[in-house]
Amino acid sequence: MDYVEHLTSDNDRWDLLAWTYYGDPHLYEPIILANPTVPIRPFIEAGLRLRIPVIADEVVLDRDLPPWKRGRQA
Repeated sequence: MDYVEHLTSDNDRWDLLAWTYYGDPHLYEPIILANPTVPIRPFIEAGLRLRIPVIADEVVLDRDLPPWKRGRQA
């Protein structure tokens, strides 16, 4: 798995990191699992180097799109 490194600052939180890197605050679990030595608290200590897993974008198949969007480039 590929990772991005993040240096924590004051008031960093797991959900805010998920929002920053994944666009969804509920996707914090992969970040927590990649950093097992970091305590799970409301705020993360400043100055820590965290590993942020790179999550592949979902592949949207043509058949999953409504008919008027099929065959169009995004």
